Amino acid sequence: MKKTKKSTIYDLDGTVELKTALPLGIQHILAMFLGNISPILIISGMLQMSTSLKSALIQNAMFVAAIATIIQLYPFWRIGSKLPIVMGTSSGFIGTAKAMGVAYGYGSLMGAALIGGFIEVILGFFIKPLRKLFPPIVTSLVIISIGLSLLPVGISYFGGGSSASDFGSIEHLIVGSFVLVVILIARQFQGTINHASVLIGIVSGYILSICMGMVDFKQVVEADWFSLPQFMPVSFSFHIEVIAAMLIMFIATTVETIGNISGIANGGLDREASIEELQGGVIADGLGSAFAALFGVLPNTSFAQNAGLVTATKIVNRFTILTGALFLLLCGFCPKLSAIFSVMPQSVLGGAAVIMFSMIFVSGLRSLTREKIDERSALIIAVALGLGIGIGNVPHVLDQLPSWVGNIFGENSIILTFVIATFMNLILPKKKQV
Repeated sequence: MKKTKKSTIYDLDGTVELKTALPLGIQHILAMFLGNISPILIISGMLQMSTSLKSALIQNAMFVAAIATIIQLYPFWRIGSKLPIVMGTSSGFIGTAKAMGVAYGYGSLMGAALIGGFIEVILGFFIKPLRKLFPPIVTSLVIISIGLSLLPVGISYFGGGSSASDFGSIEHLIVGSFVLVVILIARQFQGTINHASVLIGIVSGYILSICMGMVDFKQVVEADWFSLPQFMPVSFSFHIEVIAAMLIMFIATTVETIGNISGIANGGLDREASIEELQGGVIADGLGSAFAALFGVLPNTSFAQNAGLVTATKIVNRFTILTGALFLLLCGFCPKLSAIFSVMPQSVLGGAAVIMFSMIFVSGLRSLTREKIDERSALIIAVALGLGIGIGNVPHVLDQLPSWVGNIFGENSIILTFVIATFMNLILPKKKQV
């Protein structure tokens, strides 16, 4: 019998001892857990869904994210990147879902997501001929824009979540700061403590928040021990307006996925992502979104916070991430277990998110500095980030333009940065080599 190859957590392939892999895998799940269920919480509240339907959708979101992550980690045929990517419910679709869901119903969102997912799959097959659109300077700027655009999200978590009635309270700031300090201290050690620094920080912050009386366990007590994910909790309907709006966001998601894949390759493996990795990752992203629609869940995408965690820790072993995905799958069948994490104050994650999101920016910066920054490159960087990040922070500057312009570019600095960087890279003449 062929022996299974033993590897380290810094090796992409091979297995790691379970006692080492499991806590580091769970670390990834804690990093993405609130981000995975937040879109469901926001949209279900906006559309006044019943408590039972909301609970079913939260459970389905965990189940879908686990399956989509496993496909990314261990591809079949050309579906999956074979990189340490963690998938989850995309928050990028919240704005579109709010507007279109109120007007046409939640079923229309699922119908559009099903179609959009398959369109993204088709886009994935064309990554190779479109490779010239993704040179290192463009992918580096996309990675940087992902990091910068997520920093306000991290600070929002740090303050307890923008929708929290006590947002910015001293209690939330203490918890967020405590988590941040614990992670920084843990990073000074060697071995397991260093590797699991984010897990240690989040668990410590959660315990502190409980001691401070910030956690209500009523939801945990009322949750079931076991429940199957519900297939198709909402009925599909198809409206051209909703499909068009969702397709725009799927294009943005494709760009973001390419950025996250590039960020993991750069930050975790110190190299550029290959065509096969980009293609497989985008195809899996689209297929995962179509699969999510069958369970009434908003589109799935690669999670930037996990890309930031890979960059911060350099832990890229796929088996290690798989243990986290299997733990997430368990949460999808055990509502009581998932409820334990659902009631965790967002400020607990905030202390970790600030570091993880900043590390995405650092990863993009490192990738950018690998290339020679001449006058041409400097212009591309300045204009792409200046307009992309600038308009992303002040989207109202586009209010006088047609609404579709604001829908595409106003709320997504990532896609605007990508479009500007790509356009300038194509039209600005390169200096001839002497």
